[in-house]
Amino acid sequence: MPEAPVHIVRYDPAWPGMFEAERELLDRVLRPWLVGSIEHIGSTSVLGLSAKPVIDIMFGVESLVSSEPAKLVLREHSYLYADYRPEVMHWFCKPSFEFRSHHLHLVPYRSHLWNERIAFRDVLRADPGVAAEYDALKRDLARRFEHDREAYTDAKWPFIERVLTTRPR
Repeated sequence: MPEAPVHIVRYDPAWPGMFEAERELLDRVLRPWLVGSIEHIGSTSVLGLSAKPVIDIMFGVESLVSSEPAKLVLREHSYLYADYRPEVMHWFCKPSFEFRSHHLHLVPYRSHLWNERIAFRDVLRADPGVAAEYDALKRDLARRFEHDREAYTDAKWPFIERVLTTRPR
């Protein structure tokens, strides 16, 4: 499948509103599977942080098995499913793989992945120095891996892991 290139842009103050509009839709159409909360994650959720212009949403579910029927509902709302990390989440994008405005991650609520993503987002929101370091790293990686999203994502992991393992508990 064709992939959109990695392109980092300046923070857009419209991003929180885009998340909220999508959160309202997801809350309405996926209510039977919601456990916990619907969270704005990723760089678009951090005030002032540059990002790929894609709203990342994490939706809490009881389990991947019990939320399997949600895939059909999401297809009716322009979400495309991809078999990406299926052992830990159901992953979707919208409106196409070539042009993405939203990523949706159905993740078991309070799982390791859930907690990790919330913790990293919260560190970026609370620590401008860490956010600035992450911003510079992403810009560099986007230049190096413009046409390889998987390599871009993988190359961010050592930084994320360092932040998560050194943060105060």
